[in-house]
Amino acid sequence: MECPIFSKYTCLDVVFNIIGVGTFLFDVGSDLWVATVFYTHGNFVWFGIMVGFMLISSVIVQLFSWFWLQYDRDLKDFDSQTSDGNIVLFGGAKRVNLALFLHVFQLGFFIRHISVIWQGFRVWRQGGSGSEYAVYLTHDLSMLRLIETFCESAPQLTLMMYIMLRTNHARMVQYVSVIASTTSIAWMVVDYHRSLRSFLPDKDKQGWSSSFIYFLWNLFLIGPRVASVALFASVLPWSISAHFPLLWITFALWAWQQRTDFMDSAAGECLYRATIGVIWYFSWFNVTEGNTRDRSIIYHSFMIVDSGILLLTWWCYRDPEVTQSYALILVVSIPLAYAIGLLIKGLYYSCFHPKLWRSEVSEKVLDDVSDGLEPFKAVQADSASFHLSNTRMGKHAANFYTMKTL
Repeated sequence: MECPIFSKYTCLDVVFNIIGVGTFLFDVGSDLWVATVFYTHGNFVWFGIMVGFMLISSVIVQLFSWFWLQYDRDLKDFDSQTSDGNIVLFGGAKRVNLALFLHVFQLGFFIRHISVIWQGFRVWRQGGSGSEYAVYLTHDLSMLRLIETFCESAPQLTLMMYIMLRTNHARMVQYVSVIASTTSIAWMVVDYHRSLRSFLPDKDKQGWSSSFIYFLWNLFLIGPRVASVALFASVLPWSISAHFPLLWITFALWAWQQRTDFMDSAAGECLYRATIGVIWYFSWFNVTEGNTRDRSIIYHSFMIVDSGILLLTWWCYRDPEVTQSYALILVVSIPLAYAIGLLIKGLYYSCFHPKLWRSEVSEKVLDDVSDGLEPFKAVQADSASFHLSNTRMGKHAANFYTMKTL
């Protein structure tokens, strides 16, 4: 069945991906700069934590990339679709060893960026030929950016804020790191939203206003959460080492209870559920279809209580003299910002949320498609026709755009 799932790959998409690479390189460069400064000034604990965030995040992203590569190699006509210069990324069975080498040395994610840009330029040079395949390539990259953001950028942003609060001053490199992490998170939000929208049949009706409102409510919800965690850590630094694992395990078990089916293997699904636990520590992320409104309410209620406890703990243990100039402002502005974020989120789902379209015909075809999207049509890359169902991002699009989500 033919359905217009894929949008055209435009010059704006090429620009978005180039900016994405630039943001990625800037983020990595600033992280290395900060780590070097910590090391040269003898702050070995902060240096170790910084490098640890980078390594753990990189390993997680490389694992996802490798799992997906293995899944895609089992698809029909995989070798033909990755031949004749169609993509830079690991095409052909003979390049499996090279792919493994690149992922072991933490280069798989970067090569995926280059692959998408290369295919985008080929589409531009050939007047739109292969556009659908270029869009397909961006879907997995968008999800990898999401994972990298919440496994590295969000924790590093928390660390930088903690150091500023703990020492009551900041170096220029720390400001740069905060800006880089914030930029990375904000860009991921917009990029991820744009990627999901490409799965909607009425995607052309959704303008920049939808993405902007989506960006705003995420900013107002994630920012207060990060600030609350950083404030708590600044007065009880070792307690955060118990707080995070406890919530992470709880969230991972909750994801397990929801029976997610994002990956195509048991090991991959375990990795995914563990990663969702990390994401939920900072932000809500819908992972299954159904009546997600109740789950969203439970999550945000828990976040309000937990963040409130963290903020109250900081207020009780803070140094009154050192924090006198900003303590009251933070105590008032952080809960207010979260409340504004919830209001903007409600506005988004009331006025800007794309409704997932279904036809009576598609309902009959969708008996075996749990994500509620029509099966993907065959996409054309140059002269090679192949069938690729990017069900990974398709499922997330269906979950995000379900009409019962809050």
